[in-house]
Amino acid sequence: MGFIQVHIKSKEGACKMGTYIFLTLVAAEIIFTAFCILTRSDQQRVRSILRLAGFAFFVLLCTISLIEWTLRYYSLAALLLLLAILGVTTLKGKKVHKRPYTATYMVLRAIGMIVLFFICSLPSILFPQHGALEPTGEFQTTSACYSYTDTNRIETYSDKAAYRKLNVELWFPQHAEGPFPLILFSHGAFGVKTSNLSLFRELASHGYVVCSIDHTYQCLYTTADDGHTTLMDMGYMREVSLEDAYGDRENSYKLYQEWMDIRTADISFVLDHILAEVKDNQADGVYKLVDTQRIGVMGHSLGGSAALGIGRMREDVRAVIALEAPFLCDITGVEGGEFVFIKAPYPVPLLSVYSDQGWGILATAPQYAENQELLVSANPAVSTVHIAGVGHLSLTDLALESPLLTRMLNGRKSTTSSVSCLMTINRACLAFLDSYVKPYHKSTENRR
Repeated sequence: MGFIQVHIKSKEGACKMGTYIFLTLVAAEIIFTAFCILTRSDQQRVRSILRLAGFAFFVLLCTISLIEWTLRYYSLAALLLLLAILGVTTLKGKKVHKRPYTATYMVLRAIGMIVLFFICSLPSILFPQHGALEPTGEFQTTSACYSYTDTNRIETYSDKAAYRKLNVELWFPQHAEGPFPLILFSHGAFGVKTSNLSLFRELASHGYVVCSIDHTYQCLYTTADDGHTTLMDMGYMREVSLEDAYGDRENSYKLYQEWMDIRTADISFVLDHILAEVKDNQADGVYKLVDTQRIGVMGHSLGGSAALGIGRMREDVRAVIALEAPFLCDITGVEGGEFVFIKAPYPVPLLSVYSDQGWGILATAPQYAENQELLVSANPAVSTVHIAGVGHLSLTDLALESPLLTRMLNGRKSTTSSVSCLMTINRACLAFLDSYVKPYHKSTENRR
């Protein structure tokens, strides 16, 4: 498939309704404060009417569906409701208690209200409303969540000698007859199993079963089928945040081994568990849709590195997709201050996708040395896509869910829209998997 560089320019489509509401509230507060100062009065009745009008306007926006009533608006709605109740109380009172007027008091009160508006509007600003990317395939899709327990491993991040538990979610064609290829996904260092939801739904709509794994204690949070939520391990978070392959390769190599041992064992266990469920006549219907002979693995960042490792470890994996990920499993040690990589050619078809951030460090980052070598590979089954104008986290759905947070974490503004970027990833991954995983003929006969 070769090398593809994608340049896309378009406007960001995320709705900024939360920002607009916040700015409207700020403008109204400033105008009202100026009016109070000009009239040298605190205008309690006018303020009460404005509070009632503000809450009524918010309800109207919800009613006509300009505001999507979700968790992002709960705190703001609660504040507006409280202010409206106080307004009603004031208007119903027989006497209005007048406070001594001072311009300083009016300004300080306005500042306090603006701070409150900002705090309560923050969820809707950080996570604005956005339209989901509609799958383009012929199948309607659905999903199911499961919790698996690996009785062969003790949890690394716990001192309770408990077995390692993993939560997964499977996306698959609805009301369809299989079998369909199985694709496993591993999220990034601080990700969650829904990090690339638009990709999962797109693949499922084209006839794939996609299983995404929450790597317990290595994901931001994960919730089991019994409702128990486990947060990320703080020690692991510090390791990832402080790891520096430029300054201390020995320490990086040690951490890479630890992280990859856990991640690849997770992926392999989940895959084996699903394959066992396929043979169980009492298992849920989703497992009956799985074609055990057509398996692919993909991941983002640290998860992509684990997927690359699985591609070498398992004979039943037909292809691998790595979204901006180095070959950490291929590092065998450090000699002369440099990483030593496995010399054997990569055994299965591979698609690597890069943003500007990863693309810009391929030639300099020591952990990306093998990635750099593959750019000139003559192997037709090794493909590379560079999406210009985006950063590392733009390769996930966070770019769609929170453009502001993505920009902050990327450390740069994207010049390519999140919608265009994710659609490009969807098309590239689908085409690659259709070529190397979906066909019934064996594509791995000469892999080693």
